[in-house]
Amino acid sequence: MFESDVASHVIAHISDTHLLGGNRKLFSTVDVASNLTRVLDRLRAGDQQIDALVFTGDLADIAEVDAYRWLRSQVEPVAAELGAELVWVMGNHDERLTYSRELFDDESDAVQDRVYRVGGLRIITLDTSVPGYHHGAITDAQLEWLSAELRASAKNGTVIAMHHPPLEAHNPFVRMIGLDERDRLATVIAGTDVRTILAGHLHYSSFGQFAGIPVSVASATCYTVDVGADKSLLLSAVDGAQSINLVHVYKSEIVHSIVPVENYQQIAGYPATLRAMAETMSESEIREMVSNKNSEFNNAERAQSADL
Repeated sequence: MFESDVASHVIAHISDTHLLGGNRKLFSTVDVASNLTRVLDRLRAGDQQIDALVFTGDLADIAEVDAYRWLRSQVEPVAAELGAELVWVMGNHDERLTYSRELFDDESDAVQDRVYRVGGLRIITLDTSVPGYHHGAITDAQLEWLSAELRASAKNGTVIAMHHPPLEAHNPFVRMIGLDERDRLATVIAGTDVRTILAGHLHYSSFGQFAGIPVSVASATCYTVDVGADKSLLLSAVDGAQSINLVHVYKSEIVHSIVPVENYQQIAGYPATLRAMAETMSESEIREMVSNKNSEFNNAERAQSADL
């Protein structure tokens, strides 16, 4: 319909699955396995070409072998069906030895940084985990490696995927397990072809800017943190409002959109057959149809919504 408006890449940004072995429920309450399978089903049923599935850490809650194996068994077939690159990122709940052995078939306690090429888009994963701790950090060696990698630009730019976001958390308790010495990372990536940073860790959707680069924090598929919780609580975790993000990469901008895990009841909508009709119309005709408040199209919608 509008070829110039088609994204060059679409990324499904998923974070903080916190899976347990044996499909056990988190806190004996949250069905984390079901939440992930519902997300994958939504992606498979959608009409968008997904070019990459990016999981930004805390894949397993306590780094159990069974949790990683189940995750891989569920996600790899979906990635193959979608024709999408599968990108894993280390989180503070993950453990490098088990993570690398079960997801990459290469057991290693080394830092888990990698580079992926998805057409002309480069995705760099940064391991911000600190063994034995929940806060995040990036070593000198990692920064040197990243700087060397970024010396050459990618055709469609670069996306950095990491677990700990390089943003200030609103909660003072959460700041204690944030990313240390963010300014050092800023020095390396400022002025490069990095177009956006994807992160997780917070368990709520958040957006900001770091070194002049947009940062998007996907919420969690396990449980979420209620940012609007009562002031009597330091922090409130709830089994609700879980979501992922879709990242659309356009020539001049990148757009991040929240997609809920829950498939809610539809109250209004338009059938997919409208696409075929739109293909026969000019851009000005489509604009008149959908924008003119008195068009037949909008009159019918108004009558339906107001039950006239």
